[in-house]
Amino acid sequence: MPGDKLSSRFDGAARAAANPPVQVIAVTGGKGGVGKTTVAVNLAASLAWRGKQVMLLDGDLGLANVDVFLGLTPRLTIADVLAGTCTLEEILLDAPQGFKVVPAASGIAQLAELDTLTHLGLVRAFGDITSKVDVMVIDTAPGIAGSVLQFSQAAQQVLVVICDEPASLTDAYALIKILSRDHGVKQFRVVVNQVRGRGMGQALFQRFERVANRFLTVDLDYVGEIPEDAFLRRSIREQRPVVSAYPSAPGSIALKTLALRADNWPVADGPRGNVEFFVERLIKRPAVCLEVVR
Repeated sequence: MPGDKLSSRFDGAARAAANPPVQVIAVTGGKGGVGKTTVAVNLAASLAWRGKQVMLLDGDLGLANVDVFLGLTPRLTIADVLAGTCTLEEILLDAPQGFKVVPAASGIAQLAELDTLTHLGLVRAFGDITSKVDVMVIDTAPGIAGSVLQFSQAAQQVLVVICDEPASLTDAYALIKILSRDHGVKQFRVVVNQVRGRGMGQALFQRFERVANRFLTVDLDYVGEIPEDAFLRRSIREQRPVVSAYPSAPGSIALKTLALRADNWPVADGPRGNVEFFVERLIKRPAVCLEVVR
């Protein structure tokens, strides 16, 4: 009946307003050592400072390091969730900067090579989280392992970190190639890290973009550069995000500018709810397949 349809539409709109889409940003890059975790941790801290309810997921499931970056000591980790001894809500840590951390385990080889069903089971666990989440930042593992591809293809935004090293550029290209060709990811945000001079990030991105556009059908969006900064290195040793430890440092300003841009990225239409959409997007994507990329 018309009244029933109207009521159904009203209820749906009310649920959507109460549970707006969650912005999920996968921070990745292919090569290790490009500063992925630094970007992810400081992005989470900056967005939390801007008033967002942020969750930072350590996606390096076998070699966790987000907790080390923040000086946290997790009692329980994702390994305990997979073992069925606790819920994902029970392993959440509160970072001093005002965001939640989902800690991974370190030194457990099996977690680095989860099969698809187990990985889906882990992501489904997010559906049980009752905490309000506006943004979820995922610090992915290095390389192009299954977990990297699965987290990236399920995220709404893929932030690729590159630096001026041949291995960084080739590995980032390989990651983008696989995600675009095999998993339907066509848009990537690119940030250049460890820049030695103003404007050098833009020049490096343009070189990278020319190669990518020649062989791939993708949209690369340059979102800024992060300079080499002694304060940033010091903050890592002190196990504090540079944006809170040294807010006026050049690296801190660049990372806060990145967070401002990220805060204005559109949230893709699709499943609503807390983080249930993350599961739905992951299930709807093609299965991960690994190969050698030349």
